[in-house]
Amino acid sequence: MIKTKTILKDKFWILEDNGVRVGTISLADENRFMVSGTQGTTYFDSKNALKKTFGNDVLINEVSTEETVNVDKDAYGYPTSTAPFNPMLDIQRKLPLFTKSKKSKSLYCAGYYIIHFDKGWVKSFCPKLITVERYESQGPFKTEIEMRTALSKANAK
Repeated sequence: MIKTKTILKDKFWILEDNGVRVGTISLADENRFMVSGTQGTTYFDSKNALKKTFGNDVLINEVSTEETVNVDKDAYGYPTSTAPFNPMLDIQRKLPLFTKSKKSKSLYCAGYYIIHFDKGWVKSFCPKLITVERYESQGPFKTEIEMRTALSKANAK
């Protein structure tokens, strides 16, 4: 079953077939829609033409009951920017890790960090693991206040 997920209200949608992304719909101009997907790009001159192809509720967002449930945004007691998939704990480095989606291969570190780049120490919330590995860093911190305290101390050195 084809569903859409609104990205920009009344301008851009993602087309999904049983939860798998199959394309996008964008408002090309006032009443013309562009559909891009695996089969190429197609233009529709009206909302009605779009509905004939994809069904009457193609541009209506359907919110599943799973998404409305209060989702914890933490991994091993550290805050995350999104609901974590695959939370894991790197015991050697003491880092709470997670991915942002089921299919994601990018690992993110839960919590607040300070990272030392060429320009100096900067604050970071849920940085990628590769960033924490490549640069000198401190963290994880459970609160922004703890992170700001560490940032002040690091900049004072």
